[in-house]
Amino acid sequence: QVQLVESGGGLAQAGGSLRLSCVVSGRTFSWYAMGWFRQASGKEREFVAAIRWNAGSTYYADSVKGRFTISRDNAKNTVYLQMNSLKPEDTAVYYCAAVQGGSPSYTDLRTSRTYDYWGQGTQVTVSS
Repeated sequence: QVQLVESGGGLAQAGGSLRLSCVVSGRTFSWYAMGWFRQASGKEREFVAAIRWNAGSTYYADSVKGRFTISRDNAKNTVYLQMNSLKPEDTAVYYCAAVQGGSPSYTDLRTSRTYDYWGQGTQVTVSS
């Protein structure tokens, strides 16, 4: 079955940086898009960033635009989330997700229900 394996979470100071990685494996490697979501304690899961796999088009939540960068390595079937200028409000469990088919709109890519597969999540904690 399709599996998404995440790494790179941990503790960072405010203003610091972390890079999350997500490796996807399975029967096929035809991905329309991959995304990152996060869920803080007591809050709903929210969109962070997404990337169209082949075209490389990127989309960001307003709260992270200019600070976070999503990228992919096609050969390694890996998506990254480079997080700079971290803030305490970035503290959350971060989830990697993949859309295997279809052609979702920009709005769809910001919605968790669009995604077919999810990683287990990795904790990011930013201290003030």
